[in-house]
Amino acid sequence: MTRSFIYRSALALCGLLICSVCFAQSPAPSPSQSPGPAPAPQEPQGATATAADAKKPKKVWTNEDVNSLSGPVSVVGNSKNSGKASSSAKADGQYILNTRKELAKLQSQLDDTDKQLSDLKDFSEGKAPATSSGYEINKGYNRVPVDQQITSLEGKKKQLQDKIGALLDEARKKGVEPGDLR
Repeated sequence: MTRSFIYRSALALCGLLICSVCFAQSPAPSPSQSPGPAPAPQEPQGATATAADAKKPKKVWTNEDVNSLSGPVSVVGNSKNSGKASSSAKADGQYILNTRKELAKLQSQLDDTDKQLSDLKDFSEGKAPATSSGYEINKGYNRVPVDQQITSLEGKKKQLQDKIGALLDEARKKGVEPGDLR
């Protein structure tokens, strides 16, 4: 009983303190309020113009409002105001040729990896090999389990795709058009 009395007393005391702080911060009504017009506070002349501009609501333009306008409309992203490199800056022919060769090399490696991956998946499912004889004489045996081979080939495929993506991004940043690399 005494514990609950102490807790309730402390809670009531905190509530009284909070209420007293709130009343102390609220503005007290002035005793000399008259029903007549109150004198306007004095403001500098520059402040009244700023206050009037701040109170003025801004106009939001929609697509329907554009039709009723007479005159030019500025468009965001106009080519005249572009801050980035202009499209007239073309990459040199040697860079495009080297990038095209590198992309072709990476793509052929990716195709070989895809073929090996599909062969291993077919083998793990028990399907017949893609070659007619079933065994290639120039290839030896591999003692690595098939599932580990598949995992390593998928990792290799991911790396090749990342390299191709990085090469295309670099070419795009240097101003190479996508059609130039085909």
